[in-house]
Amino acid sequence: MRRSERLLWWQVLVAGIVYPAYYFFRLLPFDTASALGGFLGRTFGPRSRLSNRARKNLELAMSELSVEEREKIVRGMWDNLGRTLGEFPQMPSLTGKKFARHVEMIGWEHMEEAIHAGRGYIFCSGHFANWEVGPHSTAELGQPVLIIYRPANNRLIDKLIRKSRKGKHQGLIPKGREGARSVLKQLEERRPVGMLVDQKMNEGIPVPFFGREAMTAPALAEFARRFGVPIIPARVERLHGAHFRVTVYPRLATEGKDALTVMTEVNALFEQWIRERPEQWFWLHRRWGK
Repeated sequence: MRRSERLLWWQVLVAGIVYPAYYFFRLLPFDTASALGGFLGRTFGPRSRLSNRARKNLELAMSELSVEEREKIVRGMWDNLGRTLGEFPQMPSLTGKKFARHVEMIGWEHMEEAIHAGRGYIFCSGHFANWEVGPHSTAELGQPVLIIYRPANNRLIDKLIRKSRKGKHQGLIPKGREGARSVLKQLEERRPVGMLVDQKMNEGIPVPFFGREAMTAPALAEFARRFGVPIIPARVERLHGAHFRVTVYPRLATEGKDALTVMTEVNALFEQWIRERPEQWFWLHRRWGK
């Protein structure tokens, strides 16, 4: 059997597991889906080999913590990740009164200020808590954004992800040249864009993050400077269970600053948020490379 055929069969097998699980969690009440996902995450996640990457990242970033403290963060990360996966099929139904019960909004006036300026803006965040709640919140409040995302390697899974996110954004654009062109067009037309910028990018620029250089995509700063649009940072926090707080912060000033300066400020802000709730960040990224 050819390698391409083996890959196809593997993707079909994985999809055959993921699709039933997705629709099972979709049938559950929102809080139940979150709790079950959290139980599965914290029960099985810490035992996986993938956890070693989280442990290594924590040792690099927060070496002042004891091994026991870092292990507690790893367990908390898996609980949060499990909850996020359990909540994902529920996101299309998180609207109206249900949204109001589960999501607290703070600082929306900063978003309104950018909206009223009529220049467009870039909604900037990272993989904090359930990161899907951020752009979902802007759509719920009448300000859907164009989302740049990394497609899943499995096309069948990616199709499911796009289906679940459909209707809550102005569009979903995969990262890459096509995505860059779509962002340019969106900003030229003075419409908002959403970007998660806490992942490693090999072709990026080295920017300090937890005292170490991390390859960081400069596109956020470059787009903002080119079109003169504000960067609006937003943070999602899990308060308890399936209840969240979305905080929108004042715009980051980019006038007269180069991309390195802007992205250093963004990384510093993210570092502050992570230190406050380290278990709610996705420590499984290869953020600092090898």
